[in-house]
Amino acid sequence: MIARWFATLALTLAGLAGATAQDWPTRPITMVIPFAAGGPTDVLGRIMAERMSQILGQQVIVENVGGAGGMTGAQRVATGAPDGSSFVLGTVGTHAVNQTLYKRPLYDAANDFKPVALIAEVPLILITRKDLGPNNLQEFITQIKAKQKDMNFASAGNGSAVHLGCLLLNAALGTSVQHVPYRGSAPAMTDLQSGRVDFMCEIVSTALPQIEGGTVKALATLTKTRSPVLKDLPTADEQGMKDFEAYTWNAFFLPKATPDAIAKKLRDATIEAMNSPAVKQRLEQLGATLVAPERTTPDYLAGFVRSEITKWAAPIKASGVTIE
Repeated sequence: MIARWFATLALTLAGLAGATAQDWPTRPITMVIPFAAGGPTDVLGRIMAERMSQILGQQVIVENVGGAGGMTGAQRVATGAPDGSSFVLGTVGTHAVNQTLYKRPLYDAANDFKPVALIAEVPLILITRKDLGPNNLQEFITQIKAKQKDMNFASAGNGSAVHLGCLLLNAALGTSVQHVPYRGSAPAMTDLQSGRVDFMCEIVSTALPQIEGGTVKALATLTKTRSPVLKDLPTADEQGMKDFEAYTWNAFFLPKATPDAIAKKLRDATIEAMNSPAVKQRLEQLGATLVAPERTTPDYLAGFVRSEITKWAAPIKASGVTIE
């Protein structure tokens, strides 16, 4: 009798859980953006959140939770309730780079999350203060090798894609330039414009207004292909740094134990938002490239995260840079 009662209770609870998942969402949802407000990841996330709110019929509330190269915000989701109440907008930093860059990562990026969908890839741009001498990448390389002890570069914080880009650039050039971390891209850009720091490897969406306004100098796109919003700016590859690439990407992740039905609904809303003409246009204006449909599946994202962790581990280890 007792065994039958427990079996009946288990089936009832399972049915209620399934019904809850099928009814999701019944209240506002939180999109955790693990970086400061106003930065490139924040802008992309808010564009997606606006459209996804309309699709889901519940508000997607953006919450900026910075710290530890984005790991603080990502960890909040990884350890949060697996009920679809929150998800994180991950990046190459939060879900690949930090697994090697930090001595003690706050989570296992490959195993502590439920992957939802890869959204977009965004190139980094090498920019300098406008009064720095070099006008192209080769001139910059000559100067940095000669004056590396007197130069510095800014970033949006330790472990950010912006930090990683210049870290990889230094490793590729065999130089060691002082890193000046900021609490987000906005204050870093302000000091670059005022000449307090020498250069950045900034995400194109953040760098574009300053490049167009002439307050900074753009020297190279740090991917193999030119950015559609900076078609006249040669790539590092074109300027002699063969196969050099520095970029970021964005993807959604849920807590690992989130029901599949909720994950599917969130992915469906993500894909619908990505396919919305207004969202496409706004993301393209930021310099983001939406990924192909076959790259938006959870299985693809799971494998992609593992491959990215492996890909970035080698150059980070070779650079000798680690963060406590």
